[in-house]
This record gives sequence, C-alpha cells and structure tokens, in this order.
Amino acid sequence: MKIHLASHYGMCFGVREALRATHDAAASSPDVTLLGQLVHNPVVDDHLSQLGIRRASPDAVLDLRQTHAVITAHGTSDARRTALQKAALKVTDTTCPLVRKAHDALALLVAEGYHPVVIGQRDHVEVRGLVGDFPSASVLLDAAEIDQLPAHQRLGIIAQTTQPLERVLTLVAAIKTARPDDEVRFIDTVCHPTKQRQQALEDLLQICDVLVVVGGHNSNNTRQLAARAAAAGASVYQIERPTDLSPRWFRHAKNVGVTAGTSTLDETVRSVMDRLHEIAAEQSITPLQRLLLPLTQHA
Repeated sequence: MKIHLASHYGMCFGVREALRATHDAAASSPDVTLLGQLVHNPVVDDHLSQLGIRRASPDAVLDLRQTHAVITAHGTSDARRTALQKAALKVTDTTCPLVRKAHDALALLVAEGYHPVVIGQRDHVEVRGLVGDFPSASVLLDAAEIDQLPAHQRLGIIAQTTQPLERVLTLVAAIKTARPDDEVRFIDTVCHPTKQRQQALEDLLQICDVLVVVGGHNSNNTRQLAARAAAAGASVYQIERPTDLSPRWFRHAKNVGVTAGTSTLDETVRSVMDRLHEIAAEQSITPLQRLLLPLTQHA
C-alpha cells in the first residue's frame, strides 16, 4: 500500500492569519469572545478553548463592553461589524482577505445597479455575512432554484469562496441560458486555495483507489473534496483526527491518497500520514510472519 499526499492540501493563508490574530488577542486580553467558529475544525475549537477563549453565536445579542470580541475568518456583514465595534471593548477582525474580496465584489455589483446573486449555501456563516448588507439578495445552489430569481434586467453574481468552481460556472451558464434577454455579470470569487486543492485532488484521483480527506465534518470545502472523490468512484473516508482511521478500510488498497480542507492544521495531516504509514507497515506483514511475531517478541 502506497500513500500519496496531495500537492496542495490543508491550511490556507487566511486560516493561518486568523489563528495568529486570535492567539494575539488571547495573549493581550484576559476576556476574549469568539463570535462563532473561527474555522470549521473541531481540533482548532479544542485548541482555542484551552487558551480560555469563549465562543458565542455570531449573531447573538451580547453585552460585549468588557470583552475582546473576535470576528471569525468567515467574515460578517459591514452592518454587524460596525455594531460590534461600537459595542465591544475591543474587536479583532480575522475575516479572510479572500472573503473580504467577495464582499467587495458583491457591493460593487449592487452599486452598479445589478441585482445581487450569491451561489452558495444559504445557511453558511460566510453566505449570511455576504448577504447581510443586501437583504434583497438571492442565494442559490441548484439550477432548480433559478426560476426563483426576481424579474430584473441585470443580475450580478458572485460565489461563496469555497464552492467548487465547476459547479459555479455551470450555474452561471444555466442562469444565462434561462435569462437570455437579461444582462448577467459574474465575478469569480472562488478562492485560489480552494481551486488549488480541487485540482490537486483531481491529480490524486488518477492514481489512487482510496482517498482520505482530513477536515471538519461541517467544513464546506472539506465536504466538497470528499464529494468530488466519491463522484469519481473512489472509496472516500472523511476524518477529523488520525484516531478516526480504521485499518479495515485499506485491506485491499494499493494507492491511498490524502488531502485536507483549508481549515485543517498541518500537525493533524502529519499525524494522519504517520498513522497511515503504520497501517501500511502492519498490512505488509505476511500471515506466517504474523504467526511468528509473538515468538520473536519473546525470544
């Protein structure tokens, strides 16, 4: 069993910066409240909890006068950001620069007279932040929802940053087909790290029969990697920690690929790789060697 690590995987620069800024906040303030999940990863959640950082809902109405509030990497609306800056003792904004770019793109489209359309998950915290300043915005994730778009001669489209580019482009094309008389403008806001990890996955699928995708179960970009691998016919296992791995998954595997979502820590990926190498070594032992192993251990 050979193990192949994707050429691009794991934590992106936006997540690294968010973690660094949150660490700095914890070091400078005795009372820090994280407004939501910094990134969608339970290992990161545990780590921040150990630093004494409290967590509240991103939309909660809180008395923040005595706390240092942290806006997560997924961002928030400008209205919410302004309200927090007025209410909290101090605010650290860890919004990913590429999420900020998506906010700016949507605001530009609205300013130019387009009806705002976001391709993404309606209930995802990033999408809620994107449309928070534009309550009339339309959110869709499936071609069946195109009919629900309002009658408007100009449609301006962006995407949740972690959506698969192929899905986004397919939906944009479908909107243009359904609305041939309308002006449709699309600004590509799918982030570069997401595109890199999706392409690296395609490379793994050419040589691997089993894929391990490491990342939080509620991480959109991690789930998209797992879904793409499954659609290609690979045996796919999405895990959060190396202890989630089961040796029986790899009994007949020849080539195992490993990738990780953009919120997955480097040390988590290393631990998964170490455990997979252990499993590979265990499975390389022949039945006869396995029988003789107790004898050699007591020799």
